[in-house]
Amino acid sequence: MKEKRIPIFMAIALIILVAVAIAGWWAVSRLMPTKEPADLGQVLGVSGEETAVFFNEEPQKIRGITRDGQTYLPLQWVNSSVNEKFYWDDTEKLLVYALPDTIVYADKRTAGSTGAPLLLLEGDEVYLSMGLINNYTAVDTDSYTDGEYKRIYLDNRWEPFRTGTADKRSAVRVEPSIKSPVLTYVDKGGNIVILEELEEWTKVRTDDGHTGYLKNKIIKDIKNQEHPCTAELPEYTNISMDEKVCLVWHQVTGDNANDAMEQLIANTSGVNVIAPTWFALTDNNGTYHSYASRSYVDKAHSMGMQVWAALDNFNMGENVNSEILFAKTSVRKKLISSLMEDVKTYDLDGINLDIEGIRPEAGPHYVEFIRELSVSCRREGIILSVDNYVPAGYNAFYNRAEQGRVADYVIIMGYDEHHAGGEAGSVASYNFVKEGIRNTLEQVPKEKVINAVPFYTRIWTEKNGETTASAMGIKDALEWVEENDVELYWQEELGQYYGELDSEEGLKQVWMEEATSLGLKMDLIREHDLAGVGCWKLGFEPASIWDVVKVNE
Repeated sequence: MKEKRIPIFMAIALIILVAVAIAGWWAVSRLMPTKEPADLGQVLGVSGEETAVFFNEEPQKIRGITRDGQTYLPLQWVNSSVNEKFYWDDTEKLLVYALPDTIVYADKRTAGSTGAPLLLLEGDEVYLSMGLINNYTAVDTDSYTDGEYKRIYLDNRWEPFRTGTADKRSAVRVEPSIKSPVLTYVDKGGNIVILEELEEWTKVRTDDGHTGYLKNKIIKDIKNQEHPCTAELPEYTNISMDEKVCLVWHQVTGDNANDAMEQLIANTSGVNVIAPTWFALTDNNGTYHSYASRSYVDKAHSMGMQVWAALDNFNMGENVNSEILFAKTSVRKKLISSLMEDVKTYDLDGINLDIEGIRPEAGPHYVEFIRELSVSCRREGIILSVDNYVPAGYNAFYNRAEQGRVADYVIIMGYDEHHAGGEAGSVASYNFVKEGIRNTLEQVPKEKVINAVPFYTRIWTEKNGETTASAMGIKDALEWVEENDVELYWQEELGQYYGELDSEEGLKQVWMEEATSLGLKMDLIREHDLAGVGCWKLGFEPASIWDVVKVNE
């Protein structure tokens, strides 16, 4: 019986040894770093010509294309991320880039210095070459496109960054774990860019263009590096008056209206710019009706005023669709050429754009028109001003920031807070104007901002649940208040007088624009040191208003 127990004990011992061995192997394997190489195609999400894009060290969802030694990026991404000035005319299949003093055009046949095309058309997508992007954009670029898995890094932050070196040859891993696959190896003394520091690991970018994780204890010689912008981009110079702008619009809807200018101006004081509404767009081909008069300009000049002729899309705009009109490069060229001819013919000092009521789809095309028009205005030495609504989310596509870069003056139409067809209320309350100025200054330098004030109010009538309104100039509104014995009450929050009248026509209400309310708006203009004031419109005001509405003492 004893002899039979020995094999059983041996079997048990063997089992224990095997179990210990397995446990030991498992413990060692847990602590043993993997040498498994990462699947770079899977990590980067690319194959063939596809090129992974990193922007400010963050991977992007879009993919570039590397073909014949040149890398191309989607135009839509370029516009939204690094340079909004590249404009694609989808109708005429033309790329347009407005420089300060010239306009560059390219199509799918245009080649760069290397002979490769400057752009690719892949289905509905337009791609721009990195050579083209770098020529006109302040962005650092590192390309790793010679190998099988292509990637490109772009950076436009210009902030200091941290670097280090590897203390020994080490694996850079996909994730911060020794069990994560190996992206690449960094040699002893190899340079790395430090992106993010964790408790035991650091996210780095290596010299061979991989972003992954390295053990903290491997990194030494950490130091800060400056990242100055070395790009030499063209400067968009602007023209400005030697004094604050005091502009008044002169509404001209017929040739005879020009004759009234001298009489109307005689009622004013301190006006140095008059903007007659001379040019009215009539169709989608860039045609406009003109009421321009050389004798009018000569008289204005003799009175010490500049003339900025206004172009609008609503006085004769029944057949005007701004989304169509401004979307064609040939039409923009024609319109700009016509305007420049009239500038010379009538000796104009400026062009004032008053393009209103456009849809978001028209926004990029209209902004491109402003860019291209600014080139011609700059060449001719005349001022370009652009009228804008008070900033709001629904009209952000007017892109005031870009206007502020290429135009000479950006004008806030600081009125129509409440408009005909809407609820009764103030045309331009104090806080409405204040917020309009503040929000515009977040995008446009104060030296270019003009705030326009209303020389009118609205008389609102409410009857049987319906509200109607009629616009009335300050002079006539004050007479209406006096004739109807309307008592006015000061509304501190609105910065205006309010009055109402029960009549057979219904309840009439008025939020008055007059010297006190306009004075508060002028205080805002001075407080923010804006470029000046605009006034809508000439002839609506009593002469006494000009004692308040002045910017040059």
